[in-house]
Amino acid sequence: MKSICWICILSILLGCSDDYLTPKPLSFITTEAGLVNAESMYSTLSASTILIRNHYMDGSFAPCMFTEYLFTEVMIDGTTDKTFPCRDMNRLVIPDGVLTDASYNRIETCWSEAYAGIKSASNVITNIDYPTYTDESERNAILGTAYFHRAFWFYLLTHRFGDAPWINSQIKEPKLNFYSTKREVILEQLKKDLEFAVRWVPEKMDKGKVSRGACYHLLTKVYLALNLFDDAVKSASAIINGDYSLMTNRFGSDKDDDTKNVIWDLHRPANKTLPENNEEIFSVIDRYGMTGNIASGMTSMYIFVPNWGNTTNAIMTPNGNPGMSELLANEIDIIHEIGRGVNKGRGTNYYTRYINDDSNDLRYTKGNWYVMEDLRYNNPAIKGKDDYYGKNLQLYDDEGNILTRDTIRNWTGGWPHYKFFIPDPIRTQPRGGNTDWYIFRLAETYLLRAEAYFWLDNKANAIADVNRVRTRAGASPLTDIANFNIGTILDERARELFYEETRKCELTRIAFTYARTGKPCYNGKTYSLSSFSESNFWYDRMMEKTEFFNKGIATVAGDEFTMSPYHVLWPIPQRVIDANSLGIINQNKGYAGYENNVAPLDKIE
Repeated sequence: MKSICWICILSILLGCSDDYLTPKPLSFITTEAGLVNAESMYSTLSASTILIRNHYMDGSFAPCMFTEYLFTEVMIDGTTDKTFPCRDMNRLVIPDGVLTDASYNRIETCWSEAYAGIKSASNVITNIDYPTYTDESERNAILGTAYFHRAFWFYLLTHRFGDAPWINSQIKEPKLNFYSTKREVILEQLKKDLEFAVRWVPEKMDKGKVSRGACYHLLTKVYLALNLFDDAVKSASAIINGDYSLMTNRFGSDKDDDTKNVIWDLHRPANKTLPENNEEIFSVIDRYGMTGNIASGMTSMYIFVPNWGNTTNAIMTPNGNPGMSELLANEIDIIHEIGRGVNKGRGTNYYTRYINDDSNDLRYTKGNWYVMEDLRYNNPAIKGKDDYYGKNLQLYDDEGNILTRDTIRNWTGGWPHYKFFIPDPIRTQPRGGNTDWYIFRLAETYLLRAEAYFWLDNKANAIADVNRVRTRAGASPLTDIANFNIGTILDERARELFYEETRKCELTRIAFTYARTGKPCYNGKTYSLSSFSESNFWYDRMMEKTEFFNKGIATVAGDEFTMSPYHVLWPIPQRVIDANSLGIINQNKGYAGYENNVAPLDKIE
């Protein structure tokens, strides 16, 4: 049988380099010949699982998930020594701009990784009846799992890029005539596929594999995207009323450490996939020494921790002396306590300061949440010469002079140490090693159901679901139903799900919901699909909550902080459009090339 030729699909949809435009013979075994049983089918799908893992931690300075967060109200890029596209978006986030560089953004990589994951799922879907199975249940479980993987990536595509080419089956020959399919049509197909998956994918699967709960969780998001709110309540309830439960008791590697708590336990690297962790729904596994792991690990302490000691005179004592040192042999050993950070993922004041509304919230207790004032001046050169040595950091001296030269990179309002402290056995200056990572867990399921109840105007049930997450963390329950709104849910999602949820996608999904339903927002505005690129909830939320884009900050490394409502959807990379020489992949409104669009496909063949 003929070998699969993915050369052109890679060049068109995945945005690879120009040499991929020239077809070359492939020497690997044909897909059909290799798919002989259930094990080989699951092995094919593992390529998508690896890509999901790489989405969060691909060994680069900033994987795709990092780019996702740059388009949210919780984080900016903290790089201040060079220009950066995701600051001056109006000028630099453009179809032919820098869209696939770990130092800048991975918009094009987000596109290419999605279609690579869709490729492995499509291979299984097309060839589902080629192997021999023990029974119908085994066959349909594999097909349902493949549907999950395809839906996972298309969900991200439709909330990052909007309309996109639909891949229905395995592509066996060069193809240059793709057309965009309507976002809503794709979501309807995902609904159908996932409704099949929840009937056939087993409830109990090994950790790291797709279970029925994972299918229900993703189906809930698709129902919300389609404004099927009653269905979203039912699918979320299928998980909540099942064998899952929020973790409330100590467990795992540090359970006997009285200085820690259940929030700390919940986010220890190996605890995420322990059998006793009933909150975990779907995770990816990445362990030190494991075959095929991320060689450099998560590097979370490098990306998200402030650049507290790397730059000369970055943080000064009130006496005017350099206060910090990241030397390994320091008497006050901060480098091993929090890691060597560069603060590339710099939390906004909204995330680091304003949503912390309860002093009893375990997510913000000392040891779980760090603020700069928790650190102590540790530069050995000032010991015995400056009486601030060993004292806690302060941002201002007695005259009100600021004591850091860079309040973006060197100083921040805080960070979730319980998430980003990951032991690093491969570096002398720890940056964050290998770790399992949550993709879906029950806390988010509660918040998804809360949102469904909110759209149904059932605020009592919505606030009850939010309170299940809050009270597990030790925070007091919310009681003000009259002022409960979508912002309340988004605040709780930010507290609980930082760098777990695909927050840009969820904000965009909510923006589409406001536009489709015409429901009034808490900000007093209503929205419509006809003017979505000119006025939408995502943009107004960004303007409301971020202290950068909404404050007219002049320049950082020559960049102004600019964005427009049309950035709610990312630009389709120009070289993806250009390579598709026999078809038309539409550009999103607001970007150059939109004028060449044609009507997107309104059905799936």
